Amino acid sequence: MTTAVPGNPPQPTLARADSIAVLRQPSGAPPESAATAMPGAGQGDAPYVQFGQVTHAGPAVSGVQTAQPGAQAGRVAEQGGGMAAGSGCSSCAGDSASHSHAHPPAASAPQEPPTFVYAIGRIEPRFPGLGIEKEFAQATGRAATAGLSDRQAAHAVLTDPANRYLVRQLCWVLTIEGLDTYVLRPRDGGDLDMLVEAVRPSAGRQDVDVVVGFLGPLAGPEVCNGLVAPQLAFDQVYSFDTASFLAAIPRPEELDEEQFRASAGDLFARIGQLADNTGATDEHRALNYLAVRYPAIYARAAQQFARDTALTNVEVRPSRLAGIRKIVNVVFTYTHRATAVPERFAVKVDVTEEFPFLVSDLAPYYDR
Repeated sequence: MTTAVPGNPPQPTLARADSIAVLRQPSGAPPESAATAMPGAGQGDAPYVQFGQVTHAGPAVSGVQTAQPGAQAGRVAEQGGGMAAGSGCSSCAGDSASHSHAHPPAASAPQEPPTFVYAIGRIEPRFPGLGIEKEFAQATGRAATAGLSDRQAAHAVLTDPANRYLVRQLCWVLTIEGLDTYVLRPRDGGDLDMLVEAVRPSAGRQDVDVVVGFLGPLAGPEVCNGLVAPQLAFDQVYSFDTASFLAAIPRPEELDEEQFRASAGDLFARIGQLADNTGATDEHRALNYLAVRYPAIYARAAQQFARDTALTNVEVRPSRLAGIRKIVNVVFTYTHRATAVPERFAVKVDVTEEFPFLVSDLAPYYDR
């Protein structure tokens, strides 16, 4: 006899739809297996990026068949009841009915929170396949590119509104420290302009792009000509060169101009070169946010260098004031070059949501 087992209620199945719709799928190729979906996607940009919806014990999604909660348990109970009636056991039917009502279906599993990214690197356009590369070459041949370098010609083609279709078809990669780190996905069609602006007419080694968004699943090899890397659906891109950025940092009046710019450049490089800083952890997001949005850390560095101290450590510690939000202390340690006495300064940053923000200004920090 088959009856529902007390204490082991049936578990609903979890169905996941395709996590992302790529620009084009190979003919006859089946859809990729689903990965963790990213919430908060825009609904009006289907040609660029679509985030799958995670369905817990719901109906079929995108051709994926799902089980209804309690359906399997209902079939078991019906079978048990029928056998009890046929065998003349009246208590068996009552037991199976009581078991079917004693344990309601289990609640849906909670959805994982998104992984936010605040990364500093360089954006590069890539050809996803040979066809797009040939089409780009034909568009370049139609443009007036006489006297232009390859980089200038590419910029002229991409900024031409008539070639917007090429901008949509290209693969955009964020490299960090020379490594291909993310495949970028705009969450809105208008965000393509930010990618085009990242392609400067004259490339420089000091060009910097800051990308803020959500971490997604791995891009398959067909998306970007064999490159397999995490996808990053971005909401904001800041593009600038290091020299212009350092020149725009306010300089304290008591500090020498040349010395201040030199110390600011050293600190900016130190933050960018921290081990494995891909901007996907709360610690790295806080550091990268301060590096591009909080000039006080550069003023403090110049003042400490003038006092014959060296920057010996930069670390991020959880704040005891966090509560229900994620707040971290970014601690800068300066050590006197002659006496080896350390001096610490810290600033609090809230990294709960996609865009970090300052909680308290830079101030002396003491270990407790």
